[in-house]
Amino acid sequence: MSGTVVDRYDLVVLDLDGVVYLGEQPIPGAAPAVSALLDRGKPVIFATNNASRTPAEVATLLVGLGVPATADQVFTSAQASARELARRLPAGSPVLVVGAPALATEVTAVGLRPVYRAADDPVAVVQGYAADVGWSHLAEACLAVRAGALWLATNVDRTLPSPRGPLPGNGSLVAALATALGRQPDAVVGKPGPDLFARAAEQAGARDALVVGDRLDTDMVGAARAGMDRLLVLTGVASAADLLLAPADQRPTHVGADLGALSMVDCELRVPSAVDSGWRVRRDGNELLLSGQGDAVAALRALCTASWAGTPTATVTATTPEAKAALTALGLTG
Repeated sequence: MSGTVVDRYDLVVLDLDGVVYLGEQPIPGAAPAVSALLDRGKPVIFATNNASRTPAEVATLLVGLGVPATADQVFTSAQASARELARRLPAGSPVLVVGAPALATEVTAVGLRPVYRAADDPVAVVQGYAADVGWSHLAEACLAVRAGALWLATNVDRTLPSPRGPLPGNGSLVAALATALGRQPDAVVGKPGPDLFARAAEQAGARDALVVGDRLDTDMVGAARAGMDRLLVLTGVASAADLLLAPADQRPTHVGADLGALSMVDCELRVPSAVDSGWRVRRDGNELLLSGQGDAVAALRALCTASWAGTPTATVTATTPEAKAALTALGLTG
């Protein structure tokens, strides 16, 4: 298959945290890569599980980082959660909001009434990430759910990428409440559900979209459920070892180092690859033996091809100096 990765797709859907930025710091090369897509007329939509910002706030952040974006290009799990609540509840219903003001804004926008105490008799609880969510917020939600309120989570991402490394995400906060209640949420609205991706494709009128993400358990699973090809980049949560051990439903169709991969040749980034990458992988029981030379991420694609062909393994041994250097770059030593 000739041409660059994006040539065959009529839409590119980009995750944000771990793909375009970390916290509020740009990932090197991300802004030029997005600008290049737009310059060639390729539609781009940003889809994020992070419910702490409104689409307008996300767009403002992106523009400040040098990434061209408008609010109508941004889809968040807060929007999706509010729409789901509006589908289930009568207009004006009180909803206890656990999360950032952006989540309350979306709840208000669909005709529901945000509240913050169990004493306000909410008929539903919606839980999203905010850095200041604490015990008192979870306590009110716990009381409301015990009293019979519907419980929706915007997402259950266990961690959130940051420049300092992965930090507790909304899934960690949901887990705390689930422990107190002895049960799971009634619904999880964001990724790995397919809705964010499906809505993006519907708005763009796209028939063949490519999803780019950094997480196996949300981005890759959600895209697969939406029937879309998926590019995993290594700038966020997923590590090379995670990728080698990925179960079938979490595997990407393409693997790249970062968003610069979008300008590379499609067939070179596919897994399994049909082209000669310069790397050779031999399986010896539960161990992969790597030899050859070339780009480190190309070595990872070759290792994935071998790992996924049998029982997945992240036990890799280099048999040449070049292979040792590649494994060191990938964090696959030791």
